Amino acid sequence: MSVAGRAAATIDAAREELIELSHFVHAHPELGYEEYQSAEAVAAAAERAGFTVTRGVAGRATAFVATAGTGSLHLALCAEYDALPEVGHACGHNIIAASSLGAAAGLAAVAEDLDLTVVLLGTPSEEGGGGKIDLLDAGAFDGVHAAMMVHPFPTERLEATCLAVDHFDVTYAGREAHASAAPWEGVNALDALTVAEVAIGLLRQHLPPGDQVHGIVLEGGSAANVIPPRAVGRFMARSLTAERLVALRARLGACFEAGALAAGASMRVAELGHAFSHMVSDPDLLAHYRHAAESLGRRFDLDDAGEPRPTISTDMANVSLVVPSIHPMLMIPTGGAVNHQAAFTAACATPEADRAVLDGAKALALTGVAVAQDAPLRARLLARR
Repeated sequence: MSVAGRAAATIDAAREELIELSHFVHAHPELGYEEYQSAEAVAAAAERAGFTVTRGVAGRATAFVATAGTGSLHLALCAEYDALPEVGHACGHNIIAASSLGAAAGLAAVAEDLDLTVVLLGTPSEEGGGGKIDLLDAGAFDGVHAAMMVHPFPTERLEATCLAVDHFDVTYAGREAHASAAPWEGVNALDALTVAEVAIGLLRQHLPPGDQVHGIVLEGGSAANVIPPRAVGRFMARSLTAERLVALRARLGACFEAGALAAGASMRVAELGHAFSHMVSDPDLLAHYRHAAESLGRRFDLDDAGEPRPTISTDMANVSLVVPSIHPMLMIPTGGAVNHQAAFTAACATPEADRAVLDGAKALALTGVAVAQDAPLRARLLARR
């Protein structure tokens, strides 16, 4: 049997455990940096597959590094497992965790033949916190020559347009007063937030393509007859590049300051987690992934037709600026639902989603085999500092 065949056979042999892991993570949704059950389930499965696991890396209890093999080429698979508030695994991180584990196990089975070291990284809090950036900063990607993962999506795509993004809270402080008897004694913090949101709404007509801003109100008062002394909004700003994101944040800052000035309130901005960058996919890795995925029956008709890429944000983008990386979108049938909808959550624990776990694992493993056997690409990766 060929090396690729043995890697795929290893994944087939682990089929039940991989699907069981996907279902377990799906049934136990945990928010970022609190994925204690999910992270342990993935780490323990890696140990059973023969990996040496170090838990609690980068100062994060739910991050881990698992390694197998001692080869010169180091390939990393990134496992995500955090969920979203209220809608659970509406981005399919259960599929990501299981497919990355399966790919790592498949590559570990042939690591000696390919002169590989296989690294499975448990990366918490992709939904806003940025666990991969924690791992980058802590040196967990040092020595890694290429990093890969797949992400479930309603369509099959080689790439998405990964926008740079910031997450932040804006808090306005005013002064309470009786809303009928003496409203003039109060300073309405909610008015400040409202003015800011109106200003942002008007600004949108002037934003260049690729710039986005969206937010919610976390706090806006406790009673209708009390002037709100405190209002809090949570926002995300996105742009095509990290440089453009800086410029967008300056324009948004003026909107927030306008709200404070108009209402007479004070204002404070608190950054949440890490800033995510734009992404640069490695074309050679991506070409090998396409060939591997097509060998499993996957098709990339939308890419071939030149259809616009979907826009997302991910901390895998930060990794891609340091380590050659890919983050293709793996199709699961969703009945028209899109990521971050409750119906997408349901679609991530179906027989079709189980097939995606196995296809994703095999596509990544076969990509790793092809990369290891591609002499020019291997030399390029090994030459990296």
